[in-house]
Amino acid sequence: MVATPIGNLADITLRALHLLQAADTVACEDTRHTQQLLRAYGIDRPGATLLAVHQHNEAEAAQTVVARLRDGQRVAYASDAGTPAVSDPGARLAAAVRAAGLPVVPLPGASSVTAALSAAGVVGQGHDTGGFVFAGFLPTKAGERAAAVAALAGESRAVVLLEAPHRIEALAQALAPLGDRPVTLAREITKQFEEIATVAASGAAAWLAAGPQRARGEFVVVVHPAPPAADDADGGDAVRVLQLLMAELPLKTAVRLAAEITGAPRNGLYDRALALRRAAPDEDGGADA
Repeated sequence: MVATPIGNLADITLRALHLLQAADTVACEDTRHTQQLLRAYGIDRPGATLLAVHQHNEAEAAQTVVARLRDGQRVAYASDAGTPAVSDPGARLAAAVRAAGLPVVPLPGASSVTAALSAAGVVGQGHDTGGFVFAGFLPTKAGERAAAVAALAGESRAVVLLEAPHRIEALAQALAPLGDRPVTLAREITKQFEEIATVAASGAAAWLAAGPQRARGEFVVVVHPAPPAADDADGGDAVRVLQLLMAELPLKTAVRLAAEITGAPRNGLYDRALALRRAAPDEDGGADA
């Protein structure tokens, strides 16, 4: 499993170059992309030695890889960019090879996840030692995305998200209810227009809007750990989750999801939701109260 650069071609390891040249077969997401990458390093492989293994054919192609390994071939797998099987194809391939009783060997290298974390300056809260949760891409539908954000609202560890340029503004708006919680936005990591900034969650959308180029490129978003609650006797965590959900969902749906996420009593959350609605009469509270 060979990690390849996520932007800067200099971020390739000597070991990766050796394996990509020595392997009998190079399995990859896009044979044309990988052929161009190899040629950039002076490696010219016959097209017949490249095997397409992508999200649409991974299960079937994995059996081809297993067959070649059993024939004694050396097979290297490379995603288009970064470390295979991290929000990229490769996991099913690795699982199939292991299930066949054959070894899977990782060749570490570039990863947008660890690159963003290394620059974010994430500091653990309280007894937390700075661990993180990798959540990848959140759902695209507004309601499901709001539920996902609500679920991570009380997370005491950093949460790493990935997002495409055409959805980054929607993600920033979904994170806004997290208020002053720091969020690191890292775009175009290792590329010419790399930009990394840490802002309050409530200001992420404004940061993106401050320059037309800021919504361009692939993003890694690090949501810093939530500060420890001083006293949760009044159900503070559940109420925070409820408020996040009420911003995007009908009241009853928000109450149900908040109860499922936090374990708090649904009746109590419903009463609190009604109180929150009455305290904000100018806001649209939903159609199913």
